[in-house]
Amino acid sequence: MKAILVDKDKNLVWSDVADPIIKDDEVLVKIYAAALNRADLLQREGKYPSPAGCPEWMGLEIAGVITEVGKNVTDWKVGDKVCALLGGGGYAEYVAVKYDMLMPIPKGLSFVEAASLPEAYATSYLNLFIEGHLKAGQTAFIPAGASGLASVAIPMAKAFGARVITSVLSDEIKEKIAHLGADVVINSTTEDVAEILSNEEKNGTPVAVSMDCLCGETLGKSLPYMARGGYWVVISTLAGVETNLQIRPLLTKGLHLVGSMLRNRTPEFKAYILSELVKNVWPKIECGEMKPSIYKVLPITMAEEAHAILQRGENVGKVVLTVCEE
Repeated sequence: MKAILVDKDKNLVWSDVADPIIKDDEVLVKIYAAALNRADLLQREGKYPSPAGCPEWMGLEIAGVITEVGKNVTDWKVGDKVCALLGGGGYAEYVAVKYDMLMPIPKGLSFVEAASLPEAYATSYLNLFIEGHLKAGQTAFIPAGASGLASVAIPMAKAFGARVITSVLSDEIKEKIAHLGADVVINSTTEDVAEILSNEEKNGTPVAVSMDCLCGETLGKSLPYMARGGYWVVISTLAGVETNLQIRPLLTKGLHLVGSMLRNRTPEFKAYILSELVKNVWPKIECGEMKPSIYKVLPITMAEEAHAILQRGENVGKVVLTVCEE
């Protein structure tokens, strides 16, 4: 089969590789579409290798059709249309997947739409509801509103009854993400995030949960204005790895500062998250309360162009690679 490999000059090359051989608890999936994540860019640079036992090439979420089933697999059959969360290996024609990393494609979705679900939806659900304990009626702060992850997390929080604040870098981007439905959009270039969150607290709508991929100085400035018992969940540090943190509000308000990564969770815990998605989130997708946000679709042979879109930060929503026609 073929897969996207990284050559010595860091170019992406559609190359011949060995066919996957499934284990007894795995299935073989013919990949129709694979979605991009920022982790792919890090892996390409050698900074985010695949976990042990996973293919060396990139790709954390895919959609396709099962073509072979291991002898111990009872819940899936050949011909099932599935999407899957991977440790790596999605930029390819086929991939071996453990049975509990699979999810059925929600009714009405294409392979392209379904490929955009597993990583981004699992990350959002984990950090909003499991780590953040978000409840209907609370306010969530999800910065970097134009990111692919925010294009999932904002509608997800809204679908479960939360009020959402996000931030962007310009009024132009603010207009581009209007369809996501955030209640407050901060232009962090011209407005002070901490000041606005302070006003939210004064107005009786303090942030109860933050899913923060930026961090930097804004974290330390904003944390004191959280709701009592609030959860500030750090998932990345795109705006900086240092901040000045006031400990007193952490103590007096009983705040929780949480570091969270999906990739380093146990397989069992990842399987639990996926089962929660199918139970709690898939029905909202199937009834139209939530809809995948796709920015651009390109063939797998144009992976370079797809990566460039993420590197430039131009996408609002997911970038997806197609491997074969539906």
